[in-house]
Amino acid sequence: MRQVLAAVQARLLLCLRQDDHPASHREKLISALGGFIGILLVFWVSAGVLDLHGTALVVGSMGASAVLLFAVPHGSLSRPWPLLGGHLLSGAVGVTCAQWLADPLLAAPLAVAVSIAVMYYLRCLHPPGGATALVAVVGGPQIHALGYAFLLEPVLVNVLVMLAAAVLVNYPFPWRRYPRALLPLPPPAPVPARVGEKLVIAHSDLVYALSELDSYIDVSEDDLLQIYALAVRHAAEPAAVPAADGAAAMVRC
Repeated sequence: MRQVLAAVQARLLLCLRQDDHPASHREKLISALGGFIGILLVFWVSAGVLDLHGTALVVGSMGASAVLLFAVPHGSLSRPWPLLGGHLLSGAVGVTCAQWLADPLLAAPLAVAVSIAVMYYLRCLHPPGGATALVAVVGGPQIHALGYAFLLEPVLVNVLVMLAAAVLVNYPFPWRRYPRALLPLPPPAPVPARVGEKLVIAHSDLVYALSELDSYIDVSEDDLLQIYALAVRHAAEPAAVPAADGAAAMVRC
């Protein structure tokens, strides 16, 4: 038993010491600055509609969105449609549950559960949307009084503010531009069919592998292809892949 506990402890310490976020200090500071600007604007907008308590509840879900938009701007969960659809659809589910179910102990978990299913099927999975659904149920009389108007103001207004902040804050840094369509980097060059004796994996193989996982992976097919192309080029000719800040940041994001 002691050996098992020692092994578990050693594994936990190893996990804690590993650096899973190799972003530079510049990247981390830019992300923090973006989060500050985004939430400052959202607080200012929400305060005109709700009191401090209601504002704090609504901004909570936007705070989670800020982490995605500014720390992982190119992640699948951070894209504009997940941001918009995730919050608005989940908010609609939350308002509906609050109006049809009097008991919040049932309405709250049901709102989150249905929101997850809706976001999955409509391809707009955005974790902070679950918080928006929850706020619509447990936000109190002031939020309940808004009804479905809650979706327009403050939710939609706050989402648009966050979207604008993400575009403007990330735009001066070419490797971070949001959304991905604004990135100046060209698509990765096609790789040869073989590199030495190693068989290159085809695009269809990557798609098949993603489908076999049967779980949501926050990496797009384009991301996988770019990472794989860079790895193959580096294996064939290490000097051919420069360690540029922009390219490194793209791979990390």
